[in-house]
Amino acid sequence: MSTNARLTQGPVIAALAAVSAPMSFGIFAVLSIGVADAYFLGQLGGAPLAAIGFIFPVTTAFSSLAIGLSAGANAAVSQSLGRDDDPEHTRRLGLHAIGIGVALALLMALATWTVYPWLFRALGAEPDTMQEIRAYMPIWAMSFPFLVLMMIVNAVFRAYGSGVSSAAIMVLAAVINIGLDPLFIFGFGPIPELGTQGAAVATSIGRGVAAAVALGYAWQQGMLSLCSNPFGGVWASTKTIFSVGLPAGFSNAINPAGMALVTAAVATVGSAAVAGFGAGTRITSLTNVPMMALSAGIGPVVGQNWGADKPGRARTAMLQTWAICVGYGVAVGVALALFAEPLANLITDGGEAATYTATYLRVAGWSMAGYGMVVCTNAAMNARSMAKVSMALSISRTFLLYLPLAWALVMVAGFPGIAWAVVAANVLGAAMAVWCAWYTDLFRVSAVRKLVPSTA
Repeated sequence: MSTNARLTQGPVIAALAAVSAPMSFGIFAVLSIGVADAYFLGQLGGAPLAAIGFIFPVTTAFSSLAIGLSAGANAAVSQSLGRDDDPEHTRRLGLHAIGIGVALALLMALATWTVYPWLFRALGAEPDTMQEIRAYMPIWAMSFPFLVLMMIVNAVFRAYGSGVSSAAIMVLAAVINIGLDPLFIFGFGPIPELGTQGAAVATSIGRGVAAAVALGYAWQQGMLSLCSNPFGGVWASTKTIFSVGLPAGFSNAINPAGMALVTAAVATVGSAAVAGFGAGTRITSLTNVPMMALSAGIGPVVGQNWGADKPGRARTAMLQTWAICVGYGVAVGVALALFAEPLANLITDGGEAATYTATYLRVAGWSMAGYGMVVCTNAAMNARSMAKVSMALSISRTFLLYLPLAWALVMVAGFPGIAWAVVAANVLGAAMAVWCAWYTDLFRVSAVRKLVPSTA
């Protein structure tokens, strides 16, 4: 057994913690960027805050390319480590993932730059909000290749079981971004006041620096290298990475794309409702950090044990992850119910937007356990090369449940209907996640071998 396949040994909960615990800090740091942007821009007035409410789900949907490719890289590299493949082959997989990812990111950046004016107008952005969006999106698009590079290298770190390295890179990007936010948004010394555009500039600098550091460190640690034949097997690597990366990317795009369409439903209530909804989703994103960290941890644990032919450990990891999601989710529901108003006033400029945010938190907060179960199940299925099942689960939760319920309930109950739609989608989504894991028999080697050929 390769010494790099460290997640195949010892207690399963310890293997999960080895990756998930440090990733909690990394994911919290990244999500804090959105909260910081909302806090600083909220001081400039309603239009910048409403703009962030429109921008967040759209940019998250575009960023799903990076998430999908990182899932593909994680599955390929972690399974290779579990099988104890030739180290050069494993490093070559990571190198190919980076090359493919950056090339696609450049195309996506160009597409984003081209379509964003039409897209946000179609979603219902008002003229003053649209002006703020125009200041932000072109610069965000320029930084997108750096985001993809950083996320794929971080996936390689996690595949090797190094959650600390991945988390450290994420924290670095966030610290730079948040530290530069007030300088570029409000201006300081020779730096002019850039407003909403300044938030995009800070994001770009943070991503660029973190991507460079991540790549250099991975190279120095021997996780990446040119190898003796850097282009050898590139087509096989592409198929392996895309077999998970494309459906995983689409799966991850589904939720934010649905969020963007739900934002259009919220916009029927008014700009203050959009601002309040955006602030509420940022707060719940922060409360979901431990469950997102679990989803980042279960991928390499399942991947390495799948490659090492240890299905029992993979199944145990899934069951333990679900249990943690349920326990933590109940605690989140209690906390958000108790502190909804102070949190709403902290992240908004008060008034009507804060009222909407508090309403969202009191209701939607009780269903976060269900959302955690869905994302963790998706990550486990991606790691087992069952990304199509994961994609079907995401499509069902978002487009069969969340989106139609949001539009229907907002017409009947106004803004609270949006929050109740979240509850229904998360609870029923969790039930579907459990059913998918049981029905497809994902955690028995015999069943998986019938469905997925070996990539060795």
